[in-house]
Amino acid sequence: MSDDAATPQDPGREAMDYDVVVVGAGPAGLAAAIRLKQRAAESGAEISVAVVEKGSEVGAHILSGAVIDPKALDELFPDWRARGAPLETAVSKERFLVLGPRGAIEVPMFPMPKFMHNHGAYIGSLANLCRWLAGEAEALGVEIYPGMAASDIVYGEDGAVEGVVAGVFGVGKDGAKKGDYQPGLDLRAKYTLIAEGVRGSLAKQVQARFGLCEGKEPQKFGIGLKEIWQVTEEAFEPGFVQHTVGWPLDNRTGGGSFMYHFGENQVALGLVIHLNYKNPWISPFDEFQRLKHHPSIRRYLEGGKRIAYGARAITEGGFQSVPALTFLGGALIGCSAGFVNLPRIKGSHNAMKTGMMAAEAAFTAIQAGRKGDRLADYQAAYDRSWVRKELHLVRNSKPLWSRFGTFPGSVIVMLDLMISNLTGGFSLFGSLKHGKTDAACTGLAKDYKPIVYPKPDGVLSFDKLSSVFLSSTNHEEDQPTHLVLADPAVPIEVNLPLYGEPARLYCPAGVYEVLYDEAGAHPRFQINAQNCVHCKTCDIKDPSQNIRWTTPEGGGGPNYPNM
Repeated sequence: MSDDAATPQDPGREAMDYDVVVVGAGPAGLAAAIRLKQRAAESGAEISVAVVEKGSEVGAHILSGAVIDPKALDELFPDWRARGAPLETAVSKERFLVLGPRGAIEVPMFPMPKFMHNHGAYIGSLANLCRWLAGEAEALGVEIYPGMAASDIVYGEDGAVEGVVAGVFGVGKDGAKKGDYQPGLDLRAKYTLIAEGVRGSLAKQVQARFGLCEGKEPQKFGIGLKEIWQVTEEAFEPGFVQHTVGWPLDNRTGGGSFMYHFGENQVALGLVIHLNYKNPWISPFDEFQRLKHHPSIRRYLEGGKRIAYGARAITEGGFQSVPALTFLGGALIGCSAGFVNLPRIKGSHNAMKTGMMAAEAAFTAIQAGRKGDRLADYQAAYDRSWVRKELHLVRNSKPLWSRFGTFPGSVIVMLDLMISNLTGGFSLFGSLKHGKTDAACTGLAKDYKPIVYPKPDGVLSFDKLSSVFLSSTNHEEDQPTHLVLADPAVPIEVNLPLYGEPARLYCPAGVYEVLYDEAGAHPRFQINAQNCVHCKTCDIKDPSQNIRWTTPEGGGGPNYPNM
């Protein structure tokens, strides 16, 4: 449907009315739902709240590092420790390394601004924290519907958002209704909070319809690839945090790795690559596999076993890229707007806080008898919040890395952070711009040499298909593909000759392939949508912006157990 069209109606579709509908059961959406119910209990009021989640269960599509700053959780549940929240491993030791091909240089932590340290933070699974939050939300009376993908927006006659269409099932590849067809529900609300996470399809729609990004810098992104390893007793250091920059990435390709020891001999290991990289021959997945052979990483993994894999895009634009947060009938919260603090590699605390601020504004509006307008109180609360202040302090980190590269850029960034922290936000650079989108940053294939990556050894490094298997990804095969090409000819006629068709490389799940006949001629583009782990990288990085990620049938995608 076009953004300006009326919401399509199915005569078999029923409507359900709520005060607030939340799209997405991540940290932002669940914090919002909980805060709404808390405010209602405090005021002796009634408020109905529904949360729809496209994953098969809460947490199924949640992936993060994660070293979690409990600042927002402390506000939401001051007694979260006594309540049994699954954050049990406090950070006890941290290290920052600059990697070369064979060795590493340790950078001391003491010169870094205090907010860059992880003292007081906890290592854990954000997916499991969301499962816990969902239980707390349901205990307060929130209705949570997993496996219910919100596939469209319901607009009123005045153009305001009035809810979402969710739970459409049983449409075949040809678009025809199958025998098990279910038309879904119109979940109507006085206010709708969009908490889809990074690059959500409904968030994109409302941003375009209401002009929320006008006057803002383009959003920037990274791709985060993560594995969980069960390591030996000798290699395990509970509470240990290690971050690196450098190898295997070159100076002009931004990113770095993380390694967190938590739980029962488990290590979360990952690599983040900034998606504004120029070389179209880069394969983030293969760079990650290569990383694990570095001595500073390998020594923790040897003798261990890889037990989980996943990938997810990350918002990196920060302060300059945060859109206007409200629209008629609702608001953007969490990574649907983009509140990740890039140098800290943290965003869940900001996501939760924005959900709580939006909930406060929605509750106040509903109690005043309002609906369908802009939640101006939420925008005002953000403008004076610690979330905005935190993002403002680090606003130049991403642009400086982009301009100067990893090594000189990191020194300049650290000096800028120190000055900004000491002065309450002053920077010698003012507020730098990002300029191009990540897609527009992609260079031409002829200007770079193809990269020959080492073959996986099956011990430390692995191939894409065996990795996707660990993510338990599954989709109903007889459904329209959720990866839509605006022009089916572009991959072969444009992207292949100009860029080497980078979709086959930047996708971390083997979704996109260029296949040839027996003579090595007549290339064709193949989409293996069944493999998709919903990272959204294709929607972001495709240099022709020809791929549009849409929501598949509810329950499809990865089923992460503890990511």
